[in-house]
Amino acid sequence: MNDNINFEREKRENIALMASEQNCVSSALDFLVTTAPYKYSYNFSWLGRPIIQYPQDIIAMQELIWSIRPDLIVETGIAHGGSLIMSASMLALLDMTDAIKAGEKLDPKTSSRKVLGIDIDIRAHNRTAIEAHPIASRIQMIQGSSIAQEIIDQVHAVAANYSRVLVCLDSNHTHDHVLAELEAYAPLTTVGSYCVVFDTIIEDMPAGSFPDRPWDKGNNPKTAVWEYLKTHPEFEIDRGIQNKLLITVAPDGYLLRVGT
Repeated sequence: MNDNINFEREKRENIALMASEQNCVSSALDFLVTTAPYKYSYNFSWLGRPIIQYPQDIIAMQELIWSIRPDLIVETGIAHGGSLIMSASMLALLDMTDAIKAGEKLDPKTSSRKVLGIDIDIRAHNRTAIEAHPIASRIQMIQGSSIAQEIIDQVHAVAANYSRVLVCLDSNHTHDHVLAELEAYAPLTTVGSYCVVFDTIIEDMPAGSFPDRPWDKGNNPKTAVWEYLKTHPEFEIDRGIQNKLLITVAPDGYLLRVGT
């Protein structure tokens, strides 16, 4: 058995052992609960823009984008734009490797790979910074509520031009809003790709952890995911991702599309 096969086998075994070890799981949750009041996720950036994610989830998204090789990434929630920049930079790397494999010269202007971001309020300074970024040509932004029909229609019109789509939901975290986003955008996810629902961790946090927000335990992205999956067997939770990350804001939120 070669070294790569041995390495992957050992990795899978260790991930399974960690997931079965309650001390590992509870310690990871303790870290999330302890660091959340200090806005730990605000500490990181991607190519100069704040990304507002935990590093483990950033790495997980990088792995997914590399393996899925999408030509469109739909993201609800823009904030400072770091996630859009990260996704766009990964799409640029996909184009580069495709060009190398084909023995062709890379021309970014001819690439069709795109990131589509939606936010109800794209603040002027954030829009300016995103549009000034060197990777901005790969980014399209739409301002408006992600669950407004006219916005949904715009997103679907864009997505109709693409064949491999990855979806990320990270805007308003109430149950009703996320469920509406799932109904609107999860169907855009292509088979073998993912719809990633962030901040499902809210359900696992102590009640009252977000006193200035409309979401809480019992009313959050994870409860919306559970509700959505009751009638959508074409998706399943990929718990292998959360098991290897341990520290993640998206437990039960990495949804793999397995059918039509």
